[in-house]
Amino acid sequence: MRRGIAATALVASLALTATACGGSDSGDSAGGPVTITWWDTSNATNEAPTYKALVKDFEKANKDIKVKYVNVPFDQAQNKFDTAAGAKGAPDVLRSEVGWTPAFAKKGFFLPLDGTEALADKDEFQASLIEQAQYEGKTYGVPFTTDTLALVYNKQLFEKAGIKEAPKTWDDLKKAAATVKDKTGVDGYWGSTQAYYAQTFLYGEGTDTVDADAKKVTVASPEAKKGYETWLGLFDGKGLHKADTTADAYAHIQDAFVNGKVAAIIQGPWEITNFYKGSAFKDKTNLGIATVPAGSSGKAGAPTGGHNLSVYAGSDKAHQEAALKFVNFMTSAKAQETIALKNSTLPTRDDAYTAEVKADPGIAGYQAVLPAAQPRPALPEYSSLWGPLDTELPKIAGGKESLDKGLGSAEVAIAKLVPDFSK
Repeated sequence: MRRGIAATALVASLALTATACGGSDSGDSAGGPVTITWWDTSNATNEAPTYKALVKDFEKANKDIKVKYVNVPFDQAQNKFDTAAGAKGAPDVLRSEVGWTPAFAKKGFFLPLDGTEALADKDEFQASLIEQAQYEGKTYGVPFTTDTLALVYNKQLFEKAGIKEAPKTWDDLKKAAATVKDKTGVDGYWGSTQAYYAQTFLYGEGTDTVDADAKKVTVASPEAKKGYETWLGLFDGKGLHKADTTADAYAHIQDAFVNGKVAAIIQGPWEITNFYKGSAFKDKTNLGIATVPAGSSGKAGAPTGGHNLSVYAGSDKAHQEAALKFVNFMTSAKAQETIALKNSTLPTRDDAYTAEVKADPGIAGYQAVLPAAQPRPALPEYSSLWGPLDTELPKIAGGKESLDKGLGSAEVAIAKLVPDFSK
């Protein structure tokens, strides 16, 4: 049995290396075009066609470079790249989720980009996004797409309820939800039990799961507990939908919102195109987008997400130079504008927010809330810290364990992930 597993793993590893490698095994001939490999982790149906078209445009403009495009499922890409890079067979360019940057940079898998062609337009990018692409003072990715969370709402339902502006605080949201229920009969708000979405409640109390500078686990601190108490309170009350702890909760919440069965949710811009497909938003201007409500600290904050384009440090000089040129092209103002218009994603540089791009109310709305987006600390383990919370929060929201017990369990699990942090 073990021998069979080992043999299967070896075959898979060899296949992955052959697919990934953009170096000496890429089939380049002496004096011929350099072939680089790009692992794109975008949605294969909704987003990938735009990227494939841009690859062709790049090849037309750069006859000496060929790009082997590979679409890798997002939920598999991090582990696959880690395996491939460790075997020195990774792709030349990776569409890397921002949370992966510190970990791969720490391992030496990403090439520092400061002073290279890839980052020639550094000053055009939003400063917070450049910060999020850095580790220990060096930049390891060029911001490609960005996102954050916002309160998205159905303007018609709010108007029917007599609500003239988006709620500014979580208490305002509770009141608005009750009013929507009274006036329209539908729920006013449906919250998520996922840790990423609950992060806004921590920021509203001026805290986080950890204090990276002080090297301390803060997920069970008084401030964090207050944030989670607010989060928990939004699952019970008039107009507040009860917690959905099923595996399909995300789809249930999204479906209810786009079809007018709930007036407001917290969501990111990756769903803009799907919002418009729903019956409630055939008129795109009915989509309201506002900064997430503030906590008791008076602050409103949401996690910054998105993707960078990073270059593999293990490629040879010729492939790295070709990869740097490719990254510069894909993150240019023109390419960013094209991607925004085709995929309804947010550009990472200000000069890509052209009048045509901002004509999309979804993009314009999310651009307006970006100032509340908070960069993640440059901590290699940071993205993994949501894992324990994704285990505990549904139990808390579903009434299967107390808030204190759940946060205590999360604290223990998180402490194991960052063993040099105190509690």
